[in-house]
Order: sequence, then structure tokens, then C-alpha cells
Amino acid sequence: MRIHSFPKSGHAHRVRLFANLAGIAHEVIEVDLPAGEHKKPPFLALNPAGQVPVIEDGDTVIADSNAILVYLARKYAPSYLPTDPAAEAEVQKFLSLAAGDLAFGPAAARMITVFNAPLDPEACKATAAKLLGLLETLMEGRQFLVGERPTIADVAIYSYTAHAPEGGISLEPYPNVRRLLKNIEALDGFVPMPSTKVGLAA
Repeated sequence: MRIHSFPKSGHAHRVRLFANLAGIAHEVIEVDLPAGEHKKPPFLALNPAGQVPVIEDGDTVIADSNAILVYLARKYAPSYLPTDPAAEAEVQKFLSLAAGDLAFGPAAARMITVFNAPLDPEACKATAAKLLGLLETLMEGRQFLVGERPTIADVAIYSYTAHAPEGGISLEPYPNVRRLLKNIEALDGFVPMPSTKVGLAA
């Protein structure tokens, strides 16, 4: 399996992280986003949206990080995606949060500081506070987001939450969230996403 990735992308990191956690043999293909490689015909043939990550698994090509997580879990690591309807719905809830408030909160705040994105920092911080407050409440008495073991919900939430401080979002007020991050980091196969600022843990 090949993962088309970019080191500073949390979306790409969650796919690399899951492949490592699940023990899926893979090759990482770094896409040169600053040079616009993702907008050139060879890459657009894989993903017309021109975004990383993209995986090639034999003849199967899949874009969108959350879709990739579902595919990989179903095919290679079913324990990461419960089949019980209620538990699976819980996982889907967190995938939606990852694509919603996480993307528009901590991830967007980081886009401003790391990539100079023209976004509203106060709006990003407000969305981040809403999300982190919700996660803090939901993690009360839990080790992981759904059930007693890690799922792709944890993987989807991890990268941009762990790197929220790079966008000026403090995790200090959220001990349950920080505990979740430590639990994920303690899993066999964990790989960090590189930090973009000196002094910040990966």
C-alpha cells in the first residue's frame, strides 16, 4: 500500500498513524505541496480534489482521510471499527467532529500560524474551545473515545488535537483530553507528527 502524504498535514498523519498502529505494510510517498505537486496532472489523476492524503492499495485508490480510515479498518484491522450499531454510530460521530469542529477549530488555528492562512483566528479559537470542552466532558471516566479500546475515532481526533498548541490553542484546561492523547501515544506502533515550532512536543 502507498500513502501519498505531506509531513505537516494532520489529515495525512492520521492515515500514517493508523497504518502503523494496525501494522499495515505501507510506503509513504511525500507530495511536495509547496511546489504545487498536488495540483499537477499525475496527482490529480489519483485525487481530482488535489488534496492529501491518498492511498493506493493495489488497484484501489481512496482519498479523504476519514474514508481511508474506514476502508483500512474494515479491510485490515476490524477491531478498530466496531460492528455493534450503537458503537459504530459513536465512532461515526467522532469522524464527523474531526471533519467539522476539529477542522474548523484547532486545525484551522494551526493553518493560520503555520501556513499563514487568511482565516479568522478568534472564530477558530471559539470553535476549538467548543470542541475541546465537549471532548473533555465525553472523556470523563474513559480511556478512549468509544468503548474500552482504541478505534479509528481516536486516530481521527488525535493529530490536530495534539498539535492544537501550534495554533495558539492551549490544552492545559483539558486534563481528560491530554490523558486521551497520552493513551494514544502509548499504543504500540504510534508515530508522531513532526512539530512545526521549536519547543513543542510532536
